[in-house]
Amino acid sequence: MPKRPSLDLKQQVQQQFADVASNYRKSKVHAAGIDLDRMVQLSSLGQTSRVLDAGCGAGHTALAFAAHADLVIACDFTPPMLEQVGLLAIERGLSNVRPQLADVERLPFANDSFDLVVTRYSAHHWGQPERALAEFRRLLKADGALLISDIMAREDYAQDTFLQAIELLRDPSHVRDYRISEWFTMLANAGFAPEVRLTFDLTLRFDAWTRRMATPRQHADMIKTIFNEAPADIRRAFRLPARIANDDFDFVIPGAVIRATSA
Repeated sequence: MPKRPSLDLKQQVQQQFADVASNYRKSKVHAAGIDLDRMVQLSSLGQTSRVLDAGCGAGHTALAFAAHADLVIACDFTPPMLEQVGLLAIERGLSNVRPQLADVERLPFANDSFDLVVTRYSAHHWGQPERALAEFRRLLKADGALLISDIMAREDYAQDTFLQAIELLRDPSHVRDYRISEWFTMLANAGFAPEVRLTFDLTLRFDAWTRRMATPRQHADMIKTIFNEAPADIRRAFRLPARIANDDFDFVIPGAVIRATSA
């Protein structure tokens, strides 16, 4: 059998998500959540507001803001994901969401063209987050804001390593769940003044979490082995069951919502 050609990071992300795009349209984790509610509460939008959802995936975040804005541009660089955005907009009767094929690190929009930039559960796939943040700063109006919701590695090094390991086994296109301190450094370097507006533990059902990404069976089993062999403090932090024998269990991973404005 010929060897499958290796892909660069962006190609890997596109391939990985193209194959599972419809799973994300149906995902309860992405469709709602305390973090999404908090993001909308923090937005302070008006009838003429323009919003950019950067790395929109299937479009749940874009649609949540559409009821509060004049226009939401939902950008992603995986075409099948943008197809899901269109389907969701039709299902919900929304006509002010515009899908846009674009890379967050090279956005095709004019300076000062958005009142709000949002990104949710996307940034851990970006190869160059500093470049994306510079783009957001360029695109935002002087009084605009950036809202980030993502999985956040804890400052504890062991917990950080544990999280990255299970994420990468589940999804080979995973880059990094950054710590809040890392986000603050990157945001400050891009000209933002950040503040944490919510921290939360995201509860995940293991079978749904792995099925959504079409994780190979052997990788799912490796993750369960890592769970079962984890030290007590890790087990407490991720709320792992005492003993895992099948895929029917819950655990948690940490997340946060960061709001950033011009420094």
